[in-house]
Amino acid sequence: MAANQQNLEKMQLRQNYRNLWHTDLLRTIQADTPYCCFSLWCAPCVSYLLRKRALYDDMSRYTCCAGYMPCSGRCGESKCPEFCLCTEVFLCFGNSVASTRFLLQDEFNIQTTQCDNCIIGFMFCLNQVACIFSIVAMIVGSEEISEASQLLSCLAELVYCTVCACMQTQHKVEMDKRDGKFGPHPVMAVPPAQQMSRIDQQVPPSVGYAPQPAYGQSYGYPPAPPQPAQGYPATGYPPTAYPPPANAYPPQGYPPSGYSR
Repeated sequence: MAANQQNLEKMQLRQNYRNLWHTDLLRTIQADTPYCCFSLWCAPCVSYLLRKRALYDDMSRYTCCAGYMPCSGRCGESKCPEFCLCTEVFLCFGNSVASTRFLLQDEFNIQTTQCDNCIIGFMFCLNQVACIFSIVAMIVGSEEISEASQLLSCLAELVYCTVCACMQTQHKVEMDKRDGKFGPHPVMAVPPAQQMSRIDQQVPPSVGYAPQPAYGQSYGYPPAPPQPAQGYPATGYPPTAYPPPANAYPPQGYPPSGYSR
């Protein structure tokens, strides 16, 4: 009872998730066509690979049906998790796909869109209708109803395989996003303390920034040399080793040699 109550609480909590799948079910074929074909023809193998990848390749964390079924934790998973996972994907393929889906949703708080819910609901309803027609055909023994039940069963299996392939491709694309295969993640680093600014600072710190030009100075040009004030000589006046004028007094060589003092 406690496990059922916990699963019910998880289902209710899952309805309040706000994140979305990176690709919805209608666009999974366009998002990764080769993998969608691989999921269609080798569905159990894909389910095995995706569950192992969802566990970050750590099979010590494996639990049958990801802990969402009553048999979870009671199948000897701790002794041979790889064999138990193989048994799960082949004997309980539908549950294995759904368990991987729930595992990703709970990890990343992903909700299922209304369109995806309609597709999944149509798949289940078609399977139930096909099952009902098969039971009615066995009871009544009518050839027409038997042929109709067979057609519905084939259609239900086709829709089931197609939707499961799209779901597994959706899971794969989401884990590609998780593992950064769409591009490098930006490095989010906290700036040093001296570069951080507070709201109450009137002047922001200048560490890490280029010096700002003075008021009235244009960008990209060197600052103009300072001009002397009007009426004052230029800087460096008088110049060093300035030659005297030709008519300077007294003349050079004064007094003459031999002049008695």
